Amino acid sequence: QGNMAFAGKYEFESDENYDEFVKKIGLSSDKVELGRNCKIVTEVVQNGNDFTWTQHFPGGRTTTNSFTIDKEADMETMGGKKFKATVKMEGGKIVAEFPNYRHTAEISGGKLVEISTCSGVVYKRTSKKIA
Repeated sequence: QGNMAFAGKYEFESDENYDEFVKKIGLSSDKVELGRNCKIVTEVVQNGNDFTWTQHFPGGRTTTNSFTIDKEADMETMGGKKFKATVKMEGGKIVAEFPNYRHTAEISGGKLVEISTCSGVVYKRTSKKIA
């Protein structure tokens, strides 16, 4: 059925290529510092094809994207830009085309693995399930 269970709370564990990636997408230096080794907690509520994807940043800031698979939704980037995207499900992965990068998310070995690609730079973030 290819509908992986994403629901849960995940805490940042590790990432790869953060600095290179955020430079590529043009994140401002203050936001770059905020995000580095940041213990982001990602909370996913899933009801069939409907998702609410919330990132809780230390200090109380949150970003929430709500979307339905295969339907256009209003989304927000890491840097706070608003845009429209149609999120797809491909082989158990959630795939979203952001304005300047492609983002995938999957559950692998009980962990949430998110990969963002921009101009050949691949940023990978792994979060462990905490709830």
